[in-house]
Amino acid sequence: MSDASEREPMSDASEREETVPEGAEGAPADVAELQQRIIELEDRWRRALADLDNLRKRVSRDAERVRAEERARAAAEWLPVLDNLERALEHAESDPPSIIEGLRAIRDQAQDVLARLGFPRRDDAGTAFDPARHEAVATLAQEGVPEGTVLHVVRPAYGDGDRQLRPALVVVAREG
Repeated sequence: MSDASEREPMSDASEREETVPEGAEGAPADVAELQQRIIELEDRWRRALADLDNLRKRVSRDAERVRAEERARAAAEWLPVLDNLERALEHAESDPPSIIEGLRAIRDQAQDVLARLGFPRRDDAGTAFDPARHEAVATLAQEGVPEGTVLHVVRPAYGDGDRQLRPALVVVAREG
């Protein structure tokens, strides 16, 4: 007999399962094990998704907490500066020369706060113009000074390298 004559048409899946010999792939015991394995893997997959979602939420909360703590730390650094400004305003009418001296001290204190936060004031006068660090607001012909040299700083820059709060506004030498 040929293979085609040995096979009977099957009407449903239960008949197919009964005709598959034991030990062959897709045997009834293997199908049940595979179905159980699918259920187990789907459960693990759902748990992994839930764990990932929980991790995202936790990281978001932690990042917000760190940002809030850093904002509070930076604000606390400025409190002594504000205190000194208030003191200067209280004594503004009594002794004007001492007020000027006090305001300079407060300015120095504010610059020190920025330096401690990682953004020191840069003194760019006399340096070569660098478009990454400077913003030219004017050019001026100046004899004896190489072209492209910063002649005057209109507004100073704070920070170094990649950690720059703002560029310096400068007047740059040009050929005369």
